[in-house]
Amino acid sequence: MLSRSLLAATVTAAFAGLAACGPQGVPPASPLQQDASNAPPATASATPVTPAPVADDPNAPYTPPAPGQPGGLADDKTPISEAPFSPKSAQGAANVVQTYFALIEGKKYDGAWMLWGGGGEASGQTLDDFAKGFDAYAQYHANIGAPGEMEGAAGSSYVEVPVQIYGRMKDGKPFNLLGTATLRRVNDVDGSTAEQRKWHITKIDVKQTP
Repeated sequence: MLSRSLLAATVTAAFAGLAACGPQGVPPASPLQQDASNAPPATASATPVTPAPVADDPNAPYTPPAPGQPGGLADDKTPISEAPFSPKSAQGAANVVQTYFALIEGKKYDGAWMLWGGGGEASGQTLDDFAKGFDAYAQYHANIGAPGEMEGAAGSSYVEVPVQIYGRMKDGKPFNLLGTATLRRVNDVDGSTAEQRKWHITKIDVKQTP
């Protein structure tokens, strides 16, 4: 049988334990639990995320390399004469090249095709195939350089004209091609026709520049 003093001490200790448990008799958080509750929320490991590539806008203007720059035409400082020129001259050949690319830019492929020798045959393509060859382009432009010197062979004259072709594909990627267009005309000899005595394109040799 417990004495009154021992019973009182026991009851007092019991109430002290309940008070220490806090409301509803729940034990307080341990020091470790308290630190964890005050810690910032856990975050995922910092794994680098590669952003998705942004597609080029096929309608965005593209500025090609300027003359004298890598990928550009030669930087010819010679002023271009504004005097009238003969269609049979080298400048007449350059004018044909200028007309050719203007027709392509205007999607007038039949007219451009006919500027190839042999009524389009020198292009190596039918008119339909020639036109389809431009389907992949959203923009197609050209810069024309000063023509070279005329050369003659076997009753014909030849001239090379520097060209820079640039623009964007339909997927938005830009392109810049550099090279030459070669033109031929039959000299004014007996038996030649008026059409043969005009400049016609025989070859366009261009390459993609970096």
